[in-house]
Amino acid sequence: MKTDRKIDKNEFFRDASLLICSSLDFCQALEKSHEYLATIMPLDHLHLNLYQDKNKEVWTYTQGTEKGICQKNVFTPSSNPGVQECLERYASLNRKGVLLYLTAEESPLGSVVAPFLGYQGRSIMVMHLNIGEKYLGSVVVVAEEGCIFTEEHADLLERLNAPFGIAVSNALTYNQLSRIKERLVDDNRFLSNELRRTTDISVVGADGGLKHVMELVDQIAPLNNTVLLLGETGVGKEVIANAIHYSSPRRNGPLIKINCGAIPENLIDSELFGHEKGAFTGAATRKLGRFERAHGGTILLDESGELPAAVQVRLLRVLQTKEIERVGGTGSIPVDIRVIAATHRNLEKMVLENKFRQDLWFRLNIFPVEIPPLRHRREDIMTLVHHFMTCKAREMGMRTPPPVAESAYEPLTNYDWPGNVRELENVVERALIQNRGRTLPLDPFSSSRLTSRSPEQIKGDAACAFPCLAALDSGEGEQKAGGDDSSLSLDEVVARQIERVLESTQGKVNGAGGAAEILRIHPSTLRHKMEKLGIVYGRERGNQ
Repeated sequence: MKTDRKIDKNEFFRDASLLICSSLDFCQALEKSHEYLATIMPLDHLHLNLYQDKNKEVWTYTQGTEKGICQKNVFTPSSNPGVQECLERYASLNRKGVLLYLTAEESPLGSVVAPFLGYQGRSIMVMHLNIGEKYLGSVVVVAEEGCIFTEEHADLLERLNAPFGIAVSNALTYNQLSRIKERLVDDNRFLSNELRRTTDISVVGADGGLKHVMELVDQIAPLNNTVLLLGETGVGKEVIANAIHYSSPRRNGPLIKINCGAIPENLIDSELFGHEKGAFTGAATRKLGRFERAHGGTILLDESGELPAAVQVRLLRVLQTKEIERVGGTGSIPVDIRVIAATHRNLEKMVLENKFRQDLWFRLNIFPVEIPPLRHRREDIMTLVHHFMTCKAREMGMRTPPPVAESAYEPLTNYDWPGNVRELENVVERALIQNRGRTLPLDPFSSSRLTSRSPEQIKGDAACAFPCLAALDSGEGEQKAGGDDSSLSLDEVVARQIERVLESTQGKVNGAGGAAEILRIHPSTLRHKMEKLGIVYGRERGNQ
């Protein structure tokens, strides 16, 4: 019920502002504002029109006399030229103040919208809301039937322009951030599932040469203890770290990886622990370090044997206290992380040589897991070959990977693979690249040779699918191949290779199983090459 009591305008502004800004939900804020304003003026309905930029929707929230009834209507300006014209004019004028109309039809926008919202013929007040140069929309106050708003009412409403504008701007920003957060949560859920799908896989060799390693993984994964992965370069330490993380209770948290040997010494503190704004020249903003980003998950410190002495001290403190300090910061930041360190170095030897801190070695060496090199688990080699064949063929868009020739199994298994699994993966990828688009079996394995090679041999074998598998061991293999090639010229090496292939094909050059197919060269080109090198072929070869 309205009263004729004298209104304290300062008290009115304070009380109304508190109610307008009381909630980031438009309906709740309108309901409280409606209840209060209805005690001051003959208010029937309160409308909040939100302008969603040019040619977009207008959202109208309506709070009526019935408590708790808040309706949302959506108008599309493009479907009503009158509405669009009015909104464009309001936005360009950046209108301020309160417009008082005896009837809604006198308002340009009210004449179009009032019939839809049911306040035609009523006295209205229209207050446009702006934040800086941005037009937000308007507040429309509708009088009770038979009542008319006065200039005094308009003056009171005008005092609430800033509170309404701030409340609407905050609510719009909050809604936008909420939508972005929901989308990011959804994206993160999707990407986490995709990452888990690609990383949470069975380890190739888990039932073979890595069986003992996987038994250790099963023991340590459910716990939070620090793990030290030891092994030569390329044995798959990162794969085992993935297996530990995705088999642990931290599987839904981040797995942050950092190669300690790849970061310059003057930047490693900032990368690991982060820095505050202004901590050093170029630190324009605060930066979170890898340890903070790994909060709730696992951090893999690859090549931890390369850590500088000063960083070893700070890492020791992190392992002891589970707290970090950003570069330039003054306070400690607790982190909930699990540390997995990996190295191909002999840390124990480095400790004796004073190149690695003994106390840090004790901290890292709680649960060491040594991953054997590939030459010590030869039973896994062909399984890995087929695994990499499948993966790389898929990456290269091949429908099916080419088959591995039976004659390739023994050379591949007997090779020592000094680069371990990484070398094998690279060799398989190179073989697929050289055979891309061909339907013939992957036969170059059988013609590869295994031994240490001279530069001339390496150059002559440039077309081989597996050039790192250079020749069979010098003795028996070379005798079968036709003698020592180390002192031959390039043409002599090529001629000898062609002769060998022709012998295996009984002089056949064209067609399936012919020399051209095995050497992966056009028959005409091969004939031209043989003529140039003086190699007899065809009928003449049969008459020799």
